[in-house]
Amino acid sequence: MTNYVISWHDSANHGGSKAKQDVEFFLQNEGAKIIDTPSGKINKILFTYLKFPQEIKNIKNSTIVFQFPSGKPFLRRKMLDSIRKSSNKLIILIHDIECLRLNHEDGREKENQEELNQLKNCDGIISHNASMTKWLRQQGITVPIVNLEIFDYDNPQPINLSTPYEGSICFAGNLAKSSFLNQLKLDHKMVLFGSNPAESYHHNLFYKGIFSPNELPKRLTQNFGLVWDGPDVTSCTGPYGEYMQYNDPHKVSLYLSSGLPVIIWKKAALADFIEQNKLGIVIDNLNNLDNVLDRLSKNDYQKMKYNVDKISSGLRQGIYIKNAMTKILRIINKGEK
Repeated sequence: MTNYVISWHDSANHGGSKAKQDVEFFLQNEGAKIIDTPSGKINKILFTYLKFPQEIKNIKNSTIVFQFPSGKPFLRRKMLDSIRKSSNKLIILIHDIECLRLNHEDGREKENQEELNQLKNCDGIISHNASMTKWLRQQGITVPIVNLEIFDYDNPQPINLSTPYEGSICFAGNLAKSSFLNQLKLDHKMVLFGSNPAESYHHNLFYKGIFSPNELPKRLTQNFGLVWDGPDVTSCTGPYGEYMQYNDPHKVSLYLSSGLPVIIWKKAALADFIEQNKLGIVIDNLNNLDNVLDRLSKNDYQKMKYNVDKISSGLRQGIYIKNAMTKILRIINKGEK
């Protein structure tokens, strides 16, 4: 049985596109074939409605990996229908679940139900982690599910192996939706990377620009990478902050693959992974961050750094997506759940 991965990209310098590209790269290295989609709105519509149904019909008794969500809802609907009508098995690899992230928004009932129906009508799902999987089960999804654990990261930059401990921090992402940064006051230096910066930040927060996902790791020479979201420093709140209880933020993989220990919200789904593997610090309130960094000894930091450097190698080789694919294929080919 041959595995195929649908390649669908909409942009630019952001982690979502990088995450999908890396899945393609690592699975292609394992022998998967890529189904390319064209760029441009009109070309994507023509491809989805005219070329793709025939292309997928000509592929027989294989496995199609669909990275979810991809494309506008009407294009996604058509593409998934075409796969289900074929002789192939459909595996959905989740990157985001909008009906989970935006479940508090009014007027999304139809979109939310359609998204859940798409997740219900496949042969298997690769979920982020146990928390997301539990939520999927609570929505009545009964198809086989395996947990990715963490996203891999094809990182072309050398790992920074020697980092003297100074308590320095970096944060990468969409700075407009990370409005907690406007309130954050630190004694330790924090460097910011990403789009939509504020006009100014408090003392010790320094904006350094926006870089491509492959170029950015070269700039991450700090001691820690921060994983936090929402408008508040006391907790991760709002749609994006609360979503951290279920998803695997791609910036965690960026930091770890670059050799940086992570500082993450205590209630985040990935906090257990960080804590159990001793890859950084879990914290419930950023107002306590200076004290936590001051109490951390250089020896304890170097132990974290050693653990991070070990796991970085695995992330750069794609071991998590490869393991997840092996597991889900074994289950669906045996008819298990």
